[in-house]
Amino acid sequence: QVQLVESGGGLVQAGGSLRLSCAASGRSFSAYGMGWFRQALGKEREFVAAISWNGGTTYYADAVKGRFTISRDNAKNTLYLQMNSLKPEDTAVYYCAAAWAVTTTKDLEYNYWGQGTQVTVSS
Repeated sequence: QVQLVESGGGLVQAGGSLRLSCAASGRSFSAYGMGWFRQALGKEREFVAAISWNGGTTYYADAVKGRFTISRDNAKNTLYLQMNSLKPEDTAVYYCAAAWAVTTTKDLEYNYWGQGTQVTVSS
Protein backbone atom coordinates (compact mmCIF):
# COMPACT_ATOMS: atom_id res chain seq x y z
CA GLN A 1 0.00 0.00 0.00
CA VAL A 2 1.23 3.48 -0.91
CA GLN A 3 -0.31 6.76 0.18
CA LEU A 4 0.39 9.81 -1.94
CA VAL A 5 -0.05 13.44 -0.93
CA GLU A 6 0.49 16.27 -3.40
CA SER A 7 1.43 19.83 -2.48
CA GLY A 8 2.73 22.97 -4.12
CA GLY A 9 -0.22 23.98 -6.23
CA GLY A 10 -1.55 27.52 -6.33
CA LEU A 11 -2.27 30.56 -8.43
CA VAL A 12 0.44 31.88 -10.74
CA GLN A 13 0.58 34.30 -13.64
CA ALA A 14 1.28 33.09 -17.15
CA GLY A 15 5.00 32.66 -17.67
CA GLY A 16 5.57 31.84 -14.03
CA SER A 17 6.77 28.67 -12.33
CA LEU A 18 5.59 26.23 -9.70
CA ARG A 19 7.06 23.06 -8.23
CA LEU A 20 4.72 20.32 -7.22
CA SER A 21 5.71 17.69 -4.69
CA CYS A 22 4.23 14.29 -3.99
CA ALA A 23 5.11 12.70 -0.68
CA ALA A 24 4.77 8.93 -0.58
CA SER A 25 4.33 6.82 2.50
CA GLY A 26 4.39 3.07 2.71
CA ARG A 27 6.98 0.60 1.60
CA SER A 28 9.07 0.25 -1.51
CA PHE A 29 8.64 3.69 -3.07
CA SER A 30 11.65 2.99 -5.27
CA ALA A 31 9.91 -0.05 -6.74
CA TYR A 32 7.25 2.12 -8.36
CA GLY A 33 7.25 4.01 -11.58
CA MET A 34 5.70 7.39 -10.85
CA GLY A 35 3.64 9.76 -12.90
CA TRP A 36 1.83 13.07 -12.98
CA PHE A 37 -1.58 13.50 -14.54
CA ARG A 38 -3.92 16.45 -14.71
CA GLN A 39 -7.60 17.08 -15.17
CA ALA A 40 -9.05 20.40 -16.23
CA LEU A 41 -12.63 21.33 -15.46
CA GLY A 42 -14.95 19.55 -17.84
CA LYS A 43 -12.16 17.54 -19.46
CA GLU A 44 -10.80 14.04 -19.15
CA ARG A 45 -7.74 13.27 -17.11
CA GLU A 46 -4.57 13.41 -19.19
CA PHE A 47 -1.00 12.23 -18.86
CA VAL A 48 1.65 14.85 -18.04
CA ALA A 49 4.91 13.08 -17.17
CA ALA A 50 6.30 9.78 -15.92
CA ILE A 51 9.57 8.61 -14.41
CA SER A 52 11.13 5.21 -13.86
CA TRP A 53 12.04 3.81 -10.46
CA ASN A 54 15.60 5.17 -10.60
CA GLY A 55 14.89 8.33 -12.58
CA GLY A 56 16.75 7.02 -15.60
CA THR A 57 13.78 7.13 -17.93
CA THR A 58 11.27 9.94 -18.30
CA TYR A 59 8.30 10.56 -20.56
CA TYR A 60 6.44 13.79 -21.22
CA ALA A 61 3.26 14.80 -22.93
CA ASP A 62 3.93 16.93 -26.00
CA ALA A 63 2.04 19.83 -24.42
CA VAL A 64 4.56 20.14 -21.57
CA LYS A 65 7.78 18.95 -23.16
CA GLY A 66 10.56 21.48 -22.66
CA ARG A 67 8.65 23.31 -19.92
CA PHE A 68 8.05 20.68 -17.23
CA THR A 69 10.59 18.42 -15.54
CA ILE A 70 9.75 15.34 -13.51
CA SER A 71 12.19 14.07 -10.90
CA ARG A 72 12.25 11.93 -7.78
CA ASP A 73 14.24 11.53 -4.59
CA ASN A 74 13.94 7.95 -3.40
CA ALA A 75 15.75 8.74 -0.15
CA LYS A 76 12.97 11.21 0.68
CA ASN A 77 10.14 9.18 -0.89
CA THR A 78 9.19 12.24 -2.89
CA LEU A 79 8.23 12.92 -6.49
CA TYR A 80 8.50 16.38 -8.04
CA LEU A 81 7.19 18.25 -11.03
CA GLN A 82 8.96 21.49 -11.89
CA MET A 83 6.67 23.57 -14.09
CA ASN A 84 8.12 26.56 -15.95
CA SER A 85 6.69 28.93 -18.55
CA LEU A 86 3.21 28.14 -17.35
CA LYS A 87 0.26 28.84 -19.63
CA PRO A 88 -3.44 29.32 -18.85
CA GLU A 89 -4.12 25.97 -20.52
CA ASP A 90 -2.02 24.29 -17.81
CA THR A 91 -4.78 25.11 -15.32
CA ALA A 92 -6.00 21.84 -13.82
CA VAL A 93 -5.96 19.60 -10.80
CA TYR A 94 -2.65 17.74 -10.82
CA TYR A 95 -2.42 14.19 -9.50
CA CYS A 96 0.56 12.03 -8.76
CA ALA A 97 0.29 8.29 -9.18
CA ALA A 98 2.34 5.14 -8.55
CA ALA A 99 2.61 2.11 -10.84
CA TRP A 100 4.11 -1.08 -9.51
CA ALA A 101 7.29 -2.12 -11.37
CA VAL A 102 6.53 -0.25 -14.62
CA THR A 103 7.10 3.14 -16.17
CA THR A 104 4.01 4.05 -18.11
CA THR A 105 1.99 6.86 -19.63
CA LYS A 106 -1.31 4.95 -19.26
CA ASP A 107 -3.46 5.90 -16.28
CA LEU A 108 -5.04 2.44 -16.08
CA GLU A 109 -1.66 0.96 -15.21
CA TYR A 110 -1.28 3.07 -12.08
CA ASN A 111 -2.18 1.44 -8.79
CA TYR A 112 -2.30 4.39 -6.37
CA TRP A 113 -3.35 8.01 -6.71
CA GLY A 114 -3.09 11.13 -4.62
CA GLN A 115 -5.95 13.49 -3.90
CA GLY A 116 -4.72 16.18 -6.27
CA THR A 117 -3.53 19.77 -6.02
CA GLN A 118 -5.02 22.70 -7.93
CA VAL A 119 -2.86 24.71 -10.30
CA THR A 120 -4.38 27.89 -11.72
CA VAL A 121 -2.55 29.99 -14.30
CA SER A 122 -3.94 33.45 -14.94
CA SER A 123 -3.47 35.27 -18.23
